[in-house]
Parts: sequence; structure tokens; C-alpha cells
Amino acid sequence: MISSQVIRTSIEELHAITKVNLCVFDLEGIVIASTFDTNDIQTGIIADFIASPADSQVIGTDHLLKIRDEGELAYILTARGSGDEAYMVARIAVSQIQNLVIAYKERFDRNNFFQNLLLDNLLLVDIYNRAKKLHIEVLMPRVVIIVETKNGKDGTASEFLGGMFSTQSGDYITAVDESNVILIKALEVGEGYEAVDHTAQTIADMMNTEAMMNVRVAYGTIVNELKDVSKSYKEAKMALEVGKIFYVERKVNSYSALGIGRLIYQLPVNLCKIFIDEIFGAGAPLDFDDETLTTINKFFENNLNVSETSRQLYVHRNTLVYRIEKLEKSTGLDIRIFDDALTFKIALMVVNYMKYLDTLEY
Repeated sequence: MISSQVIRTSIEELHAITKVNLCVFDLEGIVIASTFDTNDIQTGIIADFIASPADSQVIGTDHLLKIRDEGELAYILTARGSGDEAYMVARIAVSQIQNLVIAYKERFDRNNFFQNLLLDNLLLVDIYNRAKKLHIEVLMPRVVIIVETKNGKDGTASEFLGGMFSTQSGDYITAVDESNVILIKALEVGEGYEAVDHTAQTIADMMNTEAMMNVRVAYGTIVNELKDVSKSYKEAKMALEVGKIFYVERKVNSYSALGIGRLIYQLPVNLCKIFIDEIFGAGAPLDFDDETLTTINKFFENNLNVSETSRQLYVHRNTLVYRIEKLEKSTGLDIRIFDDALTFKIALMVVNYMKYLDTLEY
């Protein structure tokens, strides 16, 4: 149902233009919004008018009219003033509020439709029928972008995104839980992943810097039909989770760029444990100190280049070599050799995944 604030704004604007006082009651005779003192209007009068078959009635200087929603009585409007002018203003007010009710209902229905679409709660025939009723284009390239808010400001995030994207261009903003805001982004013909990534980066930059919301953003693949939007949503959810496990430094993650992280995320935990035991045994990297892990990660970032890694870590080359050889003694892997480095990198990612699963259990 339409909010009382919207009704109040509507009748106050009409009053400011016409100088005719207006009041809206609900079906229990309670004032929702008014531009004048309604104490002299008896509750029984409103109740009698609600029960009567008439759509309008004049009592003294008050013009009473019924506001309907698809034929069902929704509100009672009173316009105070003598002559035809007050009655005409009342008719205009009724028409305006009825249109607002329709618009807000459609907006609610669209939100409900997209929520069910994302969660796969609709049959294929229902998707097409409801899309037609809600004037939603079926054949249009779209992508789902998820914005995760870490500080519970999902309402603020929705408002912020609402200022950046418009439903008139085919974009829709909704939510299916308390921490994520979902943008279903419509794309122009010819727009691809470069444009989507630019949009996602812009959202992350603006919300993290301007709104100070501390968000993470993820998006799925581009789909060309409305029925496939749920697929893009599931991919975006996976990208968000995989990004938090394996790519903590990134604020934006794409499903198509998750690499080996996506593969590990889909592995059964028992296989992960077997793999770690085979590679490290008792010396799993869970026991490595921060300095060792920092050295390893920086070494990988520099493509196994000892000189560049020692320069960026501000340590002597021999110190770096000593750390690598010490690591080799404890694990049996020499990360200066590509095959061993690859094995170690995958093992570290598997360990991070197992740590993530442990946090879910608690």
C-alpha cells in the first residue's frame, strides 16, 4: 500500500495550488493526511459513507469521495469548500491518488517479481506472463551485480544505487537478504564485460570513498533472456564468496575471472584435507608465520623473481634465499621451481578455503 507520506505530499501540493483543503481517511475512519483540522468531522459520517453505495456525497461544505484500487475501496477523501471548485479539486485528488496507488503497486509487484526470479521461484510460463503484465522487456542483455555491505547499511546502499541507476533504462534494484543489494543491470547492444567491469568498479569506488560503506562487489555472466537472470545471480553470489576467500585484496570480483579459486570452491572438503595431508603432512601452512606467508605471496606476485622480490621486501637477496630454503626443508617444496611453486600456490588456496569452511561451522 502507498505510504502516508506520499499521500500527504500529494494533497499538500494540490492545496498549495488550489487553496482547497483536503483530507484522506483510511477505511477505519482514521486520518492519514490532512491540510486542515478534522476534529469537527464525525467518525460516524465517514463510516456511513463507507457503507453507502454512493461514490460521492456532500455534507455541508465537505465533499466526500471514494478512492478505489482496482474496484476495491481503499481510502475516503474529503475536500472542504463550497461550489463546484472544491468538488473538481476533490476529483483531481482522487485521480492522482489512484494513479499513485497503481504506480506503487506496480513498483512493489516488480520488486516481488525480480526477487522470485532471482531465487528460481517462478515457472517459465509465469516469467513471461508476469513480465508482459509489468512491462518488462524479455529479450535484453542483462547482468546481475551484487553489492555486499559489511556495516548493515543495505537501505543506504539501495538509495545510493537508486541515484546511480534508473528503472527507465531497464535497471532494477532489489534485495533478497539483509546484507546484499542486487542490481539487475540492463546493457546496451554491443556492451560487454569491459563495460560491466567499469560499472562495478565505479560502484565500489563511489560507495567506498564517497559513502564510506565498505562494500564488496561481484557480478555474473551476461545473459540475453529474462529467464536466465537467476543464472547470472548465482554466478555473482559465487564470485562474491570466492573473492572473500581467495582474493581478499580485490573489491570487485567477476565470475568469469575467478580462475582456479572457482575450482577449489567446488571441491568436497574431504578431498581438500587429503590433498593438504599429501603435500605437507604435519607441516601444513596453517602453522606458518606472517613473515613467511608474506614472503611467499610476494615471491609469487613477482613471478618467482628473487631479485625483484628482495627489492620489494627491502631484504638482502641472500636473506630471501635463506627463507626459501628454510621453507623447502619444512615442506619438501622448492618454490623457485615452477612445478613446486604451482603446487604450493594451490595448497595455500586450499588452506584458505578450509579456514573459510571452519568459520561457517562456528
